[in-house]
Amino acid sequence: MIFESINTYLENADIFSLPMLAILTFVGFIVGFVNTVAGSATAITYMLFMAMGMPVSVANATSRVGVLLQFTTSTIIFKKKGFIDFREAFKVGIPVMFGSIFGAEFAALIDQHIFEIILSVFLVVMIFFMFYDAKMFINGQPEKRRGQFTAVKWIVFFIIGFYGGFTHIGVGILLIFASVMLVGMNIVEANAVKQFAVMLYTPVALTVFAIHGQVNWEVGLIYSAGNVLGAIAGTKITVRFGGNFIRWCVAVIIIIFIGQLILKNM
Repeated sequence: MIFESINTYLENADIFSLPMLAILTFVGFIVGFVNTVAGSATAITYMLFMAMGMPVSVANATSRVGVLLQFTTSTIIFKKKGFIDFREAFKVGIPVMFGSIFGAEFAALIDQHIFEIILSVFLVVMIFFMFYDAKMFINGQPEKRRGQFTAVKWIVFFIIGFYGGFTHIGVGILLIFASVMLVGMNIVEANAVKQFAVMLYTPVALTVFAIHGQVNWEVGLIYSAGNVLGAIAGTKITVRFGGNFIRWCVAVIIIIFIGQLILKNM
């Protein structure tokens, strides 16, 4: 009964009313903060937008407005703090950007149920490695930093970009993990590069969705104000508390994300 009343209010409320402005900005702040520190909070955005009556395709597309402004903000701050090497960031960002084109365009062709099962298994493996070899995530792997950016690495980041073009949920965690395991970054550097890669591919995905008329620009821009504020707060927390803090945040978010996937597919 309560949830029905909330859904009814969200579906019929004027988005420019004070309560809706507060709701959109507050949720945007929470999502922006969590996405900057770890990832996967965009699922909250989908829930809100769909409760407002948006089809999932429009919710997916509209969320990218906030994602673009949020990750642009965090990228600028991380760069000022000296955590982004753009030479390495472009190596990761370019294949991710190309992958996102195909992910956004062919999202409807993906068997999402099977993909979510595969992703759940992969995330469990990710948690294992994060705590089995914690020093690798906190300190990085200098020997891999000196290695070439091989075709295999390019393909892996292309696939992550494809997934990111399809849905933003979880892509940040995948980018962090791949940047640590394949490129040798520490987790703070990987988190910073994640911001840049998402900033690079989001305009591409957003353009594809806009061409298909799936973006609610009014809601997206209001919501993005909270995203930007959350990104600023999340970046400052990340810089202050460092790699171990991020590692635990990512682990908690992964567990929550896996739980959501399990409940969804039961």
